[in-house]
Amino acid sequence: MNKIKTGIIFGGMSTEHDVSVISGKSIIDHINKDKYEIFPIYIDKNGIWYICDEQFDSDNIENHIKPIDNIMEYLKSFDVVFPILHGKYGEDGTMQGLLELLKIPTVGCGVLASSVAMDKVYTKIVLDKANIKQAKSVYVRAMDDKYVYYDKEFNEISDSMSNICKYLEAELKYPMFIKPSNSGSSVGINKAKDTDELAKYIEEAAKYDDKILVEQGIDGREVECSVLGNSYVKASCVGEIKPADDFYTFDAKYNNSDSKLTIPANISKDLSDKIRAIAVKAFKAIDGKGFSRIDFFVENGTDEIYLNEINTLPGFTSISMYPKLWENDGLAYEKLIDELISLAMTKK
Repeated sequence: MNKIKTGIIFGGMSTEHDVSVISGKSIIDHINKDKYEIFPIYIDKNGIWYICDEQFDSDNIENHIKPIDNIMEYLKSFDVVFPILHGKYGEDGTMQGLLELLKIPTVGCGVLASSVAMDKVYTKIVLDKANIKQAKSVYVRAMDDKYVYYDKEFNEISDSMSNICKYLEAELKYPMFIKPSNSGSSVGINKAKDTDELAKYIEEAAKYDDKILVEQGIDGREVECSVLGNSYVKASCVGEIKPADDFYTFDAKYNNSDSKLTIPANISKDLSDKIRAIAVKAFKAIDGKGFSRIDFFVENGTDEIYLNEINTLPGFTSISMYPKLWENDGLAYEKLIDELISLAMTKK
């Protein structure tokens, strides 16, 4: 049997470059080499594409790469591509659009779902239409030396930072979470407890994206669910995050061993079933394909479920939440990779 020629793309130009390299290496190390012929492709932080051998690690990758002469022709030689690019220029529909134009089967969501889910502001709009509960929020935009506040009807109010903060305080309660609209792994996200912090963190978020989402904080547990499928979508068990920091920051995710994952989460079956059903509904609402990890809050005292984010290219190391949830349900990491590639090659 001929092996399936599989390109695995990792790295990229986003703030999550290093996480992507680790995910890519994990997939390469665990994929079934008897079934797939592997072609690792590394994109550096400047957007230059390289052929990469399989012996690299995140600390020495520059010793294992050589430039690709003709990227388009090289890509067209593959039967399928697995782009494990987290964040901008990979998870946001740009890579998906390129591969779709080249008519190459691609693991994961297509252009629409990828672009919508990457943009926190527009995720809110789509999921509101699906009547999926989310944290109360306001959209702010950085524009030259001013900021723009968007009301409920998307009318623009351009004003100074001090007045923008007043508008936000009239609409939302502290604590507020300030998030770049297009960023992942909690990069640029901060929690404000007063006006001074609110202004400071809006300015910080604007370093990553001129579109900024300000959300009212929810006192609750952080839980996550993995979904898998194209037309027929299934949901994994629910896992719980217990962050080492005040919330699940970049450092708490990747650098602090005190952050804990509990799989399955210690919640009732009824609550778990509700979360799983909402995860599937949200995935279908954005026209998702292949896989995603859906993140939620469960409010303390009420058990109300609030959808936080949809991650269309979640972390994919063997210890990441997405594969760990499926492993708990009996789908091993290697088999999960196999199923994702199969879904890509049968995607309509």
